[in-house]
Amino acid sequence: MATGGGAGADQGCTVDVASHDLDDPIHVTECSHIDYSTNPPSSGMHYPVWAAYQTYDFPVPRGYWVHGLEHGAVVITYNCPDGCPDEVAQVESIIGSLPNDAQCVAEGIDHQVVITPDPLLDTRWAMSAWGHTLRANCVNEAAFKEFHQSHVAHGPEALCGGGTVLTEATLAPNCGE
Repeated sequence: MATGGGAGADQGCTVDVASHDLDDPIHVTECSHIDYSTNPPSSGMHYPVWAAYQTYDFPVPRGYWVHGLEHGAVVITYNCPDGCPDEVAQVESIIGSLPNDAQCVAEGIDHQVVITPDPLLDTRWAMSAWGHTLRANCVNEAAFKEFHQSHVAHGPEALCGGGTVLTEATLAPNCGE
């Protein structure tokens, strides 16, 4: 599906949504290198630990957040080499405006979402869910909301809590490379 325009987007905004064959959800050694069949990843090998649902200001290695996809998370990634704090704030506002994730609110989690920069991404913005991706050259509020609502909580393992808050200081050097 490709759409242009939408709330908060200019006329040059393009959004592509795709469904993908699932890769095996195998646990691999934490911080090992993993090659994925899609960019951004939508399934596959991942680390035994998953990233806590929050916004990160550094690139979370993909193996951590792919594990979150398996638990039903939606991961929003972006590649803004010169930074894009206003766009990140806009995306956080979009997620904050969504209804709370019913299966997770009892565990103190409003939204099963990770937002992280991703220098491996070959588009400005992307969203991943188990078996699905959205790729966009802009922030498109309507498309982002629709993707989230259609795909959150649809991973093969329904888990909300237990994710690990990652920091650059606690990650091994060159983790995931």
